[in-house]
Amino acid sequence: MTTLQSNDFELFDLPQQFAQDRAAIDARWKELQREAHPDKFAAEDAAAQRLALQWSVRINEAYQRLKDPQKRAAYLCELHGAPIAAHTNTAMPGEFLMLQMSWREALEEASGVEALEAIDAQAKAYKKTALAKIERSLDVAHDYAAAAAEIRALMFVEKFLTEVHARIEQAENATAAAGASTGQ
Repeated sequence: MTTLQSNDFELFDLPQQFAQDRAAIDARWKELQREAHPDKFAAEDAAAQRLALQWSVRINEAYQRLKDPQKRAAYLCELHGAPIAAHTNTAMPGEFLMLQMSWREALEEASGVEALEAIDAQAKAYKKTALAKIERSLDVAHDYAAAAAEIRALMFVEKFLTEVHARIEQAENATAAAGASTGQ
């Protein structure tokens, strides 16, 4: 029986693993929301309405974790005693630190959308590889500490990609403004 204290995988009736079918997560979320939607309990007493609201919030929180691969991986690590602890554990392999420095230098030196898009492509390729490593660590090797380390690196990559996207947008806006001012 599922309770408010059940883990997200139990709540959504999913196997406790990283690899998941996003469509199945979405479908189960819709089904759970229909069952527990507070409007469905509008004619009930205050206690039943509060419980329905608690279920709705719990379902939405679980959905946010399960649908996002990085959050799902972090949650699995936490369930198995390997919390990410990104604020207190910032240790990264030397190889990854060198890659970060290289990306940062490239971002500083990049001029133009094309150069920025090349950096974006490199970071996205790294992210794809990292997610595959995380899946192997979690679902095959059951090495939650290794997965947690990879997730910490992935968190940097996500933040870096946000910066790259902001720079691309700035460059595109500058190009558009320059084109407008020259009448092109």
